[in-house]
Amino acid sequence: MATLLPLLFIQPRLHRELQVLFLLLTRRTDIALLLFALLFFPGVLLHEASHYLMAKLLGVRTGRFSVLPRDLENGQLQLGYVETERTDLVREFLIGLAPLLAGGALVAWVGLNRLGLAALWPSLAIGDLPAFFAALAALPILPDFWLWFYLAVAVSATMLPSASDRRAWLPLALGLAALFALAFYAGLGTWLLAALGPRLNEALRAVAVVFGVAFAVQVALLLPLALARRAVSALTGLDVR
Repeated sequence: MATLLPLLFIQPRLHRELQVLFLLLTRRTDIALLLFALLFFPGVLLHEASHYLMAKLLGVRTGRFSVLPRDLENGQLQLGYVETERTDLVREFLIGLAPLLAGGALVAWVGLNRLGLAALWPSLAIGDLPAFFAALAALPILPDFWLWFYLAVAVSATMLPSASDRRAWLPLALGLAALFALAFYAGLGTWLLAALGPRLNEALRAVAVVFGVAFAVQVALLLPLALARRAVSALTGLDVR
């Protein structure tokens, strides 16, 4: 949660800064939305393809598949979609979770192995700011750094499940909570904690790495975008609220 909440806070702001910047530059809503969709196309493709592949692996029939943007009736922009038949809660949960699994794995691998973010943790953990900023300044000289940085941003900004992806999560979570409550009531709590505790800790650490990398690459882009948007707004005399 410590890394997820900052990501949930910053991601909508990153999307808005980009949309406003494109709108100021083009002065046309349709072109601005098209540029926004093109920018995040790799992430959208991975998001929808992971839904599709997970559904196929689980034997769930699929319908139309699209990675083209479209406006919804509620005024929101949908970057892509995959139609799947209604199925049981477990399979719906896994299909909805697929983009986070695929995108998270890619973001973690890119962040740690191609962007060199692992080199920042030791100095940051002990509060050695000079060493941290020295390691940070050395990152852009890594091979193909900006290409990998773009891929990490595009995927991390589109990997979180949408509201429709999460439709099975609440009832499944309530069902699991009820099962755990019954297990603890029956005296199996100690056994469950011993059996699941270490695996749960490992899973939470992996999730923290994924969200931490996603937050790092997005926050690194947000400030330059905000400054660029303000500069373009000042030059054009236009302001978008």
